[in-house]
Amino acid sequence: MSDQMKRIVLASRPDGAPTADNFRLEEGPVPTPGDGEVLVRVKYMSLDPYMRGRMDDAKSYAAPVPVGGTMEGGSVGEVIASNSPDFKPGDHAFGMLGWATHGVLPANQLRKVDPDQVSITTSLGVLGMPGFTGWQGLMEYGRPKEGETLVVAAATGPVGSMVGQIAKSHGLRVVGIAGGADKCAMAKEHFGFDECIDHRAYDDAKSLRAALKDACPKGIDIYFENVGGKVLEAVIPMMNPHGRIPICGMIAWYNAGGLGAGAAEEALTAPKLWRTILVNFLSVNGFIISNHWNNFPKFLKEVAPKVADGTIAVKEDITEGLENAPQAFMDLLTGGNQGKAIVKVG
Repeated sequence: MSDQMKRIVLASRPDGAPTADNFRLEEGPVPTPGDGEVLVRVKYMSLDPYMRGRMDDAKSYAAPVPVGGTMEGGSVGEVIASNSPDFKPGDHAFGMLGWATHGVLPANQLRKVDPDQVSITTSLGVLGMPGFTGWQGLMEYGRPKEGETLVVAAATGPVGSMVGQIAKSHGLRVVGIAGGADKCAMAKEHFGFDECIDHRAYDDAKSLRAALKDACPKGIDIYFENVGGKVLEAVIPMMNPHGRIPICGMIAWYNAGGLGAGAAEEALTAPKLWRTILVNFLSVNGFIISNHWNNFPKFLKEVAPKVADGTIAVKEDITEGLENAPQAFMDLLTGGNQGKAIVKVG
């Protein structure tokens, strides 16, 4: 076992979009597990949009990463030492081990992963937090009904693609919004969406809304919110009475911090938004997946067999090398990934 580990720390807090200067690669000794703890050699780590918020020192639902601290994130790898009867060397485990080649956690903060059933990378995406987020948000707050129309942006990411595929299985018309013709083709051909609109082809919310009207002739019953920005502005006037909006993320505004630079100038003003919610009897639910982990076993029981038999399609975008994680993360925030963003660490 190598006695050195590598990790990427938050070197400084970003002002706007992160840059390479906000990250630093460090080496140090491999940690030693204490009582009840497990040492994991990381094989793959996840990159997710929420990590951008952890880089800011702002009030949120979770504490920020301290300057000099290891960047936060989920990882999967091989157990190489264990002081717990629940794990033995050679087992594979998922946990919040951060951007690092090795990590130590208490056994009760790790989840065993069986590499003989499905690829261990699925624990980072389709069968991990992102896939669970899509399933939970859609089923609890979207309440899909056969014959309805659902719109989801970031359609080819691990959350959006799960939302779309689960909605299709319930008999809904599913319209995706994605950045670029290639992603729109992927949404339809790989994930089975009925339509997909390239938001980059439209300069403003009004022109995007015109395209949505063609794709959603019966209006929109469920809008699964991942992005905010001009997509939200385009969708809101098209919501049908008793429509539902699960709010999962706002990636269009993340790099600007909080609600984003210029959010106050959005044409979709607060009074207009509030009135639309009122007169169309909309249900708008913000949710954070960490409040719903009690449903994770139910999610795995329902979805894991569908992933194993190919009923639910998977798309992963794997970057080689921990040192390349910062660039891959910056690309993710601007839509440069094709599917679930993963870093192959070792």
